[in-house]
Amino acid sequence: MNSVLIIDDDVKLGTMLREYLARHEIQLEIRHNGELGLEAAETGKFDLILLDVMLPDVDGFEVLRKLRVHSDLSVLLLTARGQAADRIRGLELGADDYLPKPFDPDELAARIRAILRRSVQRSSMLPARDADRRLSWGDLVLDLTSHSARYKNRTLDLTAIELSLLEAFLRSPGVVLTREELVIRIFERPFHPLNRNLDMHVCRLRRKLHSATLLGNPIKTIRSLGYLFSATDI
Repeated sequence: MNSVLIIDDDVKLGTMLREYLARHEIQLEIRHNGELGLEAAETGKFDLILLDVMLPDVDGFEVLRKLRVHSDLSVLLLTARGQAADRIRGLELGADDYLPKPFDPDELAARIRAILRRSVQRSSMLPARDADRRLSWGDLVLDLTSHSARYKNRTLDLTAIELSLLEAFLRSPGVVLTREELVIRIFERPFHPLNRNLDMHVCRLRRKLHSATLLGNPIKTIRSLGYLFSATDI
């Protein structure tokens, strides 16, 4: 049974979700403010955190920022704020996904399972041959065993989703990867054209590669299709 922490001041919601998720073999623990939630998150006993943005003490963004200083624990943001700026901020701080309130419990359970599956797949990659474990483009190296990326021996600060995106691009350089294909591959859920979650993560990865490497802008947007990895300065 997976162990999930929810940090949300909505007592009724927490109680309802605990009963509902138990039927999906997910054990839910509840903390009703940011400080207590952060303390619980740092115990290392949880597989994933459901984090409300609007908390009574410190907000969810600050909790996420503090957590990301030393932890890559998966985080799914729950937010009643519909503005794109808030979603972008959460993703840039390192959230794996977001779900606007009010939400369907079935969708929440599906997103939790998808995030947990990605975590299991990353941790159970077979250390077969070097070629299977390391992907590179010039001085950019992705190590699939340690789940890390380096450029000229400098470790890049990438989230789990950004590493998965980089893997997809490095496995298919010069090939247009459609948005639908990337959503299904990275997020393991059906593609919805109006959902811009993928684009936010690609934008963030692109910006990090641009600022930390000499690759220029290696991820090209192909209008109405998807993205193309085409770095020339190698």
